[in-house]
Amino acid sequence: MTLTRTPPVVRRPVRTRRTPLRTKLIPWLYLLLPLALLVVFTYVPVVNMVWYSFTSWDGIDQNKKFVGLTNYIAIFTRPELFGVFFVGLYYLAGAVLQLGLALYFATILSFNLKFRNFFKGIIFFPYLINGVAIGFVFLFFLQPGGSLDQTLQFLGLGDLSRQWLGDPAIANISLAGISVWRYLGLNMVLYIGAIQSISPDIFEAADLDGASAWQKFRFIIAPSIKRITGLTAILAISGSLSVFEIPYIMLGGANGTETFVIKTVKMAFSNGKFGLASAMAVILLVIVVIVTLIQRRLIKDDVDVA
Repeated sequence: MTLTRTPPVVRRPVRTRRTPLRTKLIPWLYLLLPLALLVVFTYVPVVNMVWYSFTSWDGIDQNKKFVGLTNYIAIFTRPELFGVFFVGLYYLAGAVLQLGLALYFATILSFNLKFRNFFKGIIFFPYLINGVAIGFVFLFFLQPGGSLDQTLQFLGLGDLSRQWLGDPAIANISLAGISVWRYLGLNMVLYIGAIQSISPDIFEAADLDGASAWQKFRFIIAPSIKRITGLTAILAISGSLSVFEIPYIMLGGANGTETFVIKTVKMAFSNGKFGLASAMAVILLVIVVIVTLIQRRLIKDDVDVA
C-alpha cells in the first residue's frame, strides 16, 4: 500500500476592505452643525463670562479693567451678596417634599386604578403652564382677601389667613410651595416611566408569594428606579440653587425672597456691575457642578446619570 502525501493547502491572506474616507467623514459632517452651535452658544459665552468675572466691566465701556480676584473676594465677604444664596434652602426643602409626593403618586397611578389617566393629567398639567402665567395667577390667589383666604374662611379656618407674600417669615415658604405644585407632575411622569419598565412577571411572582404593597415597593420598585431617583435628585438640587422665575415675577425679590440668581441679574442690569455679576454666575456654576459630582460619586455603584 502506497501512501501519497497531500500537498499543503496554501491559504491566501484575506484582504480587508478599507472604509472609504468619505464614509468616515459622513458622521462628522452630521455633527458639524450641532457642535458649532454648542460651541458658539454655550462654551464661548462661558469662557467670556469667566473672563468678565476678573474685570470691573460695566457692560457698556469698551475697556475691561482687570481686577483679579476682587469680585470673588467681595462676594464671600459681603453678606448681602452671598447671604441670598441660602434662600435656596427653602426650595431645596420643597424639592425633597416634591420628590416624595411624586414617587407616592407615581406608585399609586402605575397600577390598576379607576380614572388613573385623569389624575395623571391633573397632576401633570401645571408643568405645561407658562411660568409667567403661574406667577400672576398665584399673585391673585395669595393676595390678602384672595382666593386662598376666602377658601379658608368658607371652611371655618379664617384664623389661618396670613400675609402669604407680605410676611418675610412665610413668603419664601409660599413661593417654594408654588414650585412644588408646578414641577410635581414632571417628576411623577419620570417615576411612572421607571416603574412601568419593571417586568410584570416580577409583580405576579410577588403576589403569588403573598407580598404586601409595602414589600413590593421596598424590594421591587425602590431598587429598580435608582437611576431615575438619582436623576431627579440632581435636577431638584440644581433647580433649587438657581431659582429665578417665580420669585422674580411675583415679588421681584422683595420681602426676603431674593435668590442668588435674582441678585446676579440685578447686579448686572440694574447696577451695571457685569464683572461682579459674572463672578456670581461662575460661583453658582461651580457649586452646581460640585454638587452633581458628589451625587454621582455617592450613587456611583448603582446609578450612572449624565
